[in-house]
Amino acid sequence: MSAALYVLSGAGLAAIGYLVFRHLVRRGLAPTRICERRSPADLGLNYQVARIATERGKTLFGWFVPAAVAGRAPAVIVLHGWGGNAETLLPLLNPLHAAGFAVLLFDARCHGQSDADDFTSLPRFAEDCHHAMNWLQSQPMVDPSRVALIGHSVGAAAALLVSARRDDVSALVCVAAFAHPAAMMRRYLGAMRIPYFPLGWLVLRYVQRAIGHRFDAIAPVAVIGKVRCPTLLVHGAEDATVPVAEARAIFAGRSGDHVRLKVVAGSHDDFGDENDIAGEIAELVAFLQERCDDLPEPPLSSLQVVGSC
Repeated sequence: MSAALYVLSGAGLAAIGYLVFRHLVRRGLAPTRICERRSPADLGLNYQVARIATERGKTLFGWFVPAAVAGRAPAVIVLHGWGGNAETLLPLLNPLHAAGFAVLLFDARCHGQSDADDFTSLPRFAEDCHHAMNWLQSQPMVDPSRVALIGHSVGAAAALLVSARRDDVSALVCVAAFAHPAAMMRRYLGAMRIPYFPLGWLVLRYVQRAIGHRFDAIAPVAVIGKVRCPTLLVHGAEDATVPVAEARAIFAGRSGDHVRLKVVAGSHDDFGDENDIAGEIAELVAFLQERCDDLPEPPLSSLQVVGSC
């Protein structure tokens, strides 16, 4: 009897230890929720609040800004990175709108004003982007055959994953994408002074189990070879969060000349001063505009964009 009690108590302690470990990992990796303080109205644009159904019965919050032109217009989805929200890439909105695009900016689950979930992840960002694209294509003011994606950081990795799984993405712009989730997480754990062996190793194994995907299968460096739409990879040369070598690694995995890499001055979140932003974003918009219009590829000179987190 005492031996049986010893085994049961040991199993109970192990179960409790696992629950504590899971709680600490999820709390430690959870993004800080920051709600928007500005909206498209602050830029002088009319917009609609979008409520978009996603996985697990959750709802996403977003802003839909119809195009200024009549009829079905090309459209762009803009997806923030970890800890960001729809406001993060708001500087892109006016230039895209002026170029004739309808624009959807939305919050991924556990971000901004979207619903919470038990956790968020790269695959869940991609799920949210997938549902956002379906919602956007159903709008009567949008041409469903001309929808492009812009993503930053994990949003860029998610947009890559969506583009690899769908054949109806017209064009893709990835800003500051990381090459592999494991490398990104190891940098994060290192910054937290968490040793890789054994604790960091256990965290990575747990995360893969929790999200239901092996990192190798969803890593941008592996996914890029399956993307067929015109793609522009943009990366800051001074990016300390995601080294520019990772952008080059993604580019090396491409399967054709439809993918381009542009290394620019700037860090992970900051790309040039305010005096240069208008011209830099104009080039990004031209990349999307000409591809959505199915015109010959324009030459690329300097290109910089604004992103955060």
